[in-house]
Amino acid sequence: MIRAMQPVLHWLSALIDGFAHADGPPPRALWPFVRWCLSGAWPVILVATLLSGLAGVLEVGAAWLLGVVIDTTLSSGPEGYFAANAGLIVFYAAFYLLLRPLFFGASAAFNGIVLPPNLAPLIQSRLHRWSLGHAVSFFDNDFAGRIAQKQMQTATALVNVVTEVINAGAFAVATMIGAVAMLLAIDWRIGLMLLVWTVGYGFMIRWFLPRIRQRSKTRAAARANVTGQIVDTITNIKTVKLFGHTEYEDETALGAMRGYREAALAFGYLSTGFRFALMATAGALPVALVLMAVALWQIGAVTAGEIAATGAVAMRIAQMTGWVSFTLMAVYSNIGEVEDGMRTLTPPHQLTDAEGAVDLPEARGRIAFENVSFAYGREAGGVDGIDLVVEPGQKLGIVGASGAGKSTLVALLLRLYDTEAGRVTLDGVDVRTLKQDSLRRQIAMVTQDTAMFNRSAYDNILYGRPDATEAEVYAAARRAEAHEFIEGLQDHRGRTGYGAFLGERGVKLSGGQGQRIALARAFLKDAPVLVLDEATSALDSEVEAAIQDTLAQVMEGKTVIAIAHRLSTLSSMDRIIVLDRGRIVEDGDHDSLLAAGGLYARYWNRQSGGFLGMQDAAE
Repeated sequence: MIRAMQPVLHWLSALIDGFAHADGPPPRALWPFVRWCLSGAWPVILVATLLSGLAGVLEVGAAWLLGVVIDTTLSSGPEGYFAANAGLIVFYAAFYLLLRPLFFGASAAFNGIVLPPNLAPLIQSRLHRWSLGHAVSFFDNDFAGRIAQKQMQTATALVNVVTEVINAGAFAVATMIGAVAMLLAIDWRIGLMLLVWTVGYGFMIRWFLPRIRQRSKTRAAARANVTGQIVDTITNIKTVKLFGHTEYEDETALGAMRGYREAALAFGYLSTGFRFALMATAGALPVALVLMAVALWQIGAVTAGEIAATGAVAMRIAQMTGWVSFTLMAVYSNIGEVEDGMRTLTPPHQLTDAEGAVDLPEARGRIAFENVSFAYGREAGGVDGIDLVVEPGQKLGIVGASGAGKSTLVALLLRLYDTEAGRVTLDGVDVRTLKQDSLRRQIAMVTQDTAMFNRSAYDNILYGRPDATEAEVYAAARRAEAHEFIEGLQDHRGRTGYGAFLGERGVKLSGGQGQRIALARAFLKDAPVLVLDEATSALDSEVEAAIQDTLAQVMEGKTVIAIAHRLSTLSSMDRIIVLDRGRIVEDGDHDSLLAAGGLYARYWNRQSGGFLGMQDAAE
């Protein structure tokens, strides 16, 4: 049977595109944010809601049908009952064996196949895309684990809200409407009593649920803080071990956990009171309705079957009240979590593509800084009034003390930040008018702190140019002197060589190995501009010497900007600039700068004399 239904099930599963893009940025108010997350899925959500509502009406119909059967039994007597009521019996059987299973099955299909499997990736993919568009500073200011947790938490909570509102909300509303209509048809006094009870129930819900929502937000924030704290500790576990701070980190984590415990207890106290009030309210309904029906039966206003129908509806609503109330509590709790995630994930992008931003065709590599100033929004720091032109194919070295502005220049070239004054151009085009990805595709960069994904060595190199062939990946690894050590890699799952995973942030590699893979990735990218920020600082002298020849070949015809701690690696540059307090104070080739006897010569003499005092020249 399942196999025969496969085409229908497949059609149902494709009713919502689980990875569709959203229009515009996510709103920062709750209901507009919900609409943004679920845009494109609303027609299907409406159909699921209607099916759930029809299922609720059928529950009232079942109670009414029970009353009809009882009344016909009493009026017909035992002899010839089935013959006299054949039509009713057929309808009764069809109702329970066909109609009710059909609607409940359709509702279950929407809630099991159509909605959760598609809404969860739809929401999370949209939040993830938006998060990827944030500037680097957004990620610098938060825990990586917390951001990831918020994406998952928000998507899961919103899916729960949708499914529970459909399953419980639409079902309950339809059931209540049907029940009121049926009881009013039996006797207006019974229907009025149900309406009065419903109003009282509504007031109770209105008092409790907003408070539950607020405490849920607090609990969600505290839980995310625990996750962020633990992820931060585990990410830096080597530092924890080296400093012997296991107890310190344990106490830090316990502090976050205590905060979560207090928030969870506050939520628990309120939910306990809610449950007590709920059960007392629910218990009052069948007592009131059934006794009222019996009293009306005594005066001949209702029949025995109508008493049974009233009792069945009253018991159903009493049971449903608990289910619906706890569902509403869960809905409000999840709304609190959505709001908490929304605050974290939806700030507007601080660094965006300009309207009409264009793609840059392959660059020639002329870089210009035109009276550029940038201080990270502070009074001092960064760079100040930089005028610098790097011609296509020129090799530029940058030297300076810590905080002199070396890495700031590179960050502005890559448009990780926007200049506060002046402009940066590539081939005469202001980088702010280019699409960010288009700009960064023109620049290959290798840093001292190499960034590795917890993927295979092959995938980490291929990241430089995802459409490269296997032969090109291997060739890049050989040029970076990485092929030999990669062949000897093995991870904890037994994967070896290029297939071995490198661990989070490449923790399974030494610093030199990580830099060689980063160099291989840059070689494979083969961009017209190459930026080397302490790119060989972790290599031993023998490996560095072997790579220097390859680097010279790779740099041929490219515009190169190199920042280095070891000045010997810059001595062959066409040109070297020295930065001091954000300004260019010296500019020339190696020989002319030595002859000038300035800051560069002082750095050189310190290193040549065996004193590695360049901690004040490294950033």
